Amino acid sequence: MSSRARPSRMLTVGTVALALAGGAASTATAAGAERFDLAERLEGAPLPPGVRVPRVAPTVERGGYTAKILEETAVVASPGSRRRVWTAGTTSMHTGNATRLSVQQARFDADGRAWLEVLLPIRPNEARGWVPADAVAIEHTGWYLRMRLGDRSLSAYEGGRLRARVRGVIGAPATPTPTGLFAVYEIAKQNSPRDFLGPWAIHLTAFSNVLKNYGGGPGRVAIHGRGPQSILDAPLGAAASHGCVRISNDAVSWLRTRTAPGTPVRITVR
Repeated sequence: MSSRARPSRMLTVGTVALALAGGAASTATAAGAERFDLAERLEGAPLPPGVRVPRVAPTVERGGYTAKILEETAVVASPGSRRRVWTAGTTSMHTGNATRLSVQQARFDADGRAWLEVLLPIRPNEARGWVPADAVAIEHTGWYLRMRLGDRSLSAYEGGRLRARVRGVIGAPATPTPTGLFAVYEIAKQNSPRDFLGPWAIHLTAFSNVLKNYGGGPGRVAIHGRGPQSILDAPLGAAASHGCVRISNDAVSWLRTRTAPGTPVRITVR
């Protein structure tokens, strides 16, 4: 859905301010022309080895490109390298979502083969590697999430336009929410809205810098809802979690229909 397709309006649902644009968005949206710009550019005359293809990195204004993994693919340390840093499968580790990784830059190697640098869902935070462009489907999302820890606000942008801003619970001082550039990795439906995580958990490529595991998982940070026990545990705006960002159930349900794996997520202090 183009950000210009329908007018938006702000709606307050409890403590949630949502800018409703009418209908859900998918990865192949918002700036559809940009999505094809990158694919077509990589199929054209290659740039010299090592020269970055312009306008690839995710931004609030453009959203970001994603690489949908089409076959099990070695992720390597640099374009054309044989040093493997990870292996990307076609589905994500826990939920079976199609693996979509956020694209950070694109370059050609000495043989003229196109490569994409992607954010990886592994430690350390902001780990990156390179995949051949011919092993993925290049898609585009106009959505971009921005979490400001200082005022506990999560903002959702589509094509540079603010669509929602909500308050959240962030990491406690001893278990802070990590900062950096991340991406949505998986979207997991919970057993019940009354579970501690609420109805949905939007897993990120981010990990706690303090805890190696919690809740049976690897210490992965998520944006998730709030069941009754979570509501009693801390009010919105508190610093009380293990590192995850807790938002209202209305907000996380709205968000999960508009973002998708590969959506960029920037977490900053201010």
